[in-house]
Amino acid sequence: MLCSAAAADLPLPGTAAHVTGWLCIEQPGAWGRDVIGDQVLGPEITAELAARTSAAKVRPMLIRRPGRNEFTGTRTVLLASSRPEGSWCVRFEITDLRQLFDIDLHLVDGPAPEIGVRVDDPVVLVCAHGKRDQCCALFGRPIAAALAADYPDRVWEASHTGGHRFAPAVVLLPSGLTYGRVDVPGARALLEAADAGEVAMTGLRGRSCYPPISQLAEVAVREQIPATATDLTVHPDPAPTHDPTLAGAAVVTHRDGRRWHVTARTIPAVPRQASCAAAPKPATYLEPAAIEQLPPDL
Repeated sequence: MLCSAAAADLPLPGTAAHVTGWLCIEQPGAWGRDVIGDQVLGPEITAELAARTSAAKVRPMLIRRPGRNEFTGTRTVLLASSRPEGSWCVRFEITDLRQLFDIDLHLVDGPAPEIGVRVDDPVVLVCAHGKRDQCCALFGRPIAAALAADYPDRVWEASHTGGHRFAPAVVLLPSGLTYGRVDVPGARALLEAADAGEVAMTGLRGRSCYPPISQLAEVAVREQIPATATDLTVHPDPAPTHDPTLAGAAVVTHRDGRRWHVTARTIPAVPRQASCAAAPKPATYLEPAAIEQLPPDL
């Protein structure tokens, strides 16, 4: 059974990879199974890249345009910050991979740098990493191709984005909004919503800037109220819970001062494989336990 079929009953909220900084490097052709472990960019480049991205807490990604494309010698590079507020993305070109080391990756912790070209329209990453899991290639590539027909300059096939069992998987940069089980109409709808400053709810797994419980909390509140992409911020509730069935809690704040306290519980699920080549393992998922509106934060 395909891992995406085995996971079809698992809820999506709270499953986005927790990433606040992205370095996306164009690499036409095959990628291998692991961007770093397989040294796709060569052993010397990969070792240095691994050290630098790890130190800056930036996720290295490979990207390519949908379809077969010959390598021209010039690579597009995207550097993006997906922080809760003040997210940004810049694009530039390189002709030598060593030029990657001219970039201070810690820039993702601050405002948009004056390098390259500022990318104002949301960029679409569609996981199509077939060497990592066949579901990504089988279901992701048709989504990327369909979107690229309408938005040729904004859509990229991407290496592993996390959660291939939720394929087709889509990430929007710089917001970090992450989606799963996306079909073509849904992919178009989520991009149209992003262009309008809104958040499409169908298939929403969470925003990558937050850990799982905070992702779940934001999605739960969005399901109850209309909110633009920048209306809500989330902070984990550090107070210990005395209920052993609860996994944690977070506070979601609207820019108008409204607040919600969302608690989450972990639910056991029937064992299933996390990827197509893996053996079944015990599975769990998060669900909201309670959503309580708090007094406004004045």
